[in-house]
Amino acid sequence: MEEYTLLRQFADSWMLLVLFIFFVGIVIWVFRPGAGKEYKDTANIPFRHADAPAPLRGDDKPATSKEARQ
Repeated sequence: MEEYTLLRQFADSWMLLVLFIFFVGIVIWVFRPGAGKEYKDTANIPFRHADAPAPLRGDDKPATSKEARQ
């Protein structure tokens, strides 16, 4: 049997099955119980400092617009 034919048969059967099982696993991982809190927190990242710029690390004063652009 040629190498191409062997690899093609493997890809058409077992690799398709492996990729389908991987996809189902990812879907189950995303919709697992308790994941909603993590995803809500991640979705709100752009809105955390909507009122004022984020403070500098190790400093209590907020960053200026010039510092924020760096």
